[in-house]
Amino acid sequence: MPLNTTICRKDILNPVWCLLLFFLLVGCSDQQEGMPSAQNEGKATLRIGLIPEIDIFSQKKRYEPLVKYLGGKLGVVVELKILSRYGNILNNFAADGLDGAFFGSFTGALAFKKLGVTPLARPEDKKGISTYYGMVFVRKDSHIKSAEDMKGKRCAFVDKATTAGWLLPLHFFLELGIEDYQHWFAETYFTGTHDNAIYDVLNSKADIGAAKNTVFNRLAAKDSRLREELEILSTSMPVPENALLVRPGLDESLVAELKKILLGMDQDPEGKEILAQFGAARFIETMAADYQVVLDFAEHIGLDMTNYNDDNN
Repeated sequence: MPLNTTICRKDILNPVWCLLLFFLLVGCSDQQEGMPSAQNEGKATLRIGLIPEIDIFSQKKRYEPLVKYLGGKLGVVVELKILSRYGNILNNFAADGLDGAFFGSFTGALAFKKLGVTPLARPEDKKGISTYYGMVFVRKDSHIKSAEDMKGKRCAFVDKATTAGWLLPLHFFLELGIEDYQHWFAETYFTGTHDNAIYDVLNSKADIGAAKNTVFNRLAAKDSRLREELEILSTSMPVPENALLVRPGLDESLVAELKKILLGMDQDPEGKEILAQFGAARFIETMAADYQVVLDFAEHIGLDMTNYNDDNN
């Protein structure tokens, strides 16, 4: 319902009442939008979780067309649930009634250990790449190169439940001889998303940062300052791109159909268009063995995945 501007003339309503009326109208509109439509009545609901890889609005914009497509093909309503932080996708999986989630490589490896999830598929780009790697970076004008240069500086991680934003930089620092990073750096903190870690270094809030290359590349395609002003100190081995994993006990026929639809999207004109919006060429099958590289890496740096505490403390 459009707001009639004449209703807010000073001689009719004061500004406070205009503001209240505006929010009332917007609220009613949102409520109607959120209500189940007639075509969705009686349909089953599939709840899919998302990690906060990038800001919530960009994340939602990227995944909504994909889940709408999947829902249409499956004949179910697919709901997105964006978690506030990486670790929440494990802690809140059952509490939020999630049927599946797009897990990162580390959260996926943890989910195998703690939740018994089943991997289905992950995206592959036009170059045939379905992995990502971690990056440690600084500003070019910081002149930071060595461990000694890093001493007393500020370091921005992403989250303790990420590979690129936590495990991989820890490994890099250990290789440099920094065993107690908390005392080596003047300040360490978690940004919550990869884009925040990147921009904190770009904008000199932090001196050193860590993030995944796929997010860096997407941002750099729109913001030339990233490649012009940031220097990559180290990159890691590749690990599986974010994949859809589903809970144990989910209807087997539904799981099989969901996997079939994902793997066949590139053969469907509509699916191909959705993939292009998503930034992928196709989905490929993903198996538990694909996460062994993360499990091996965690063991190498002494992390107990079964009892791992992913709180950012």
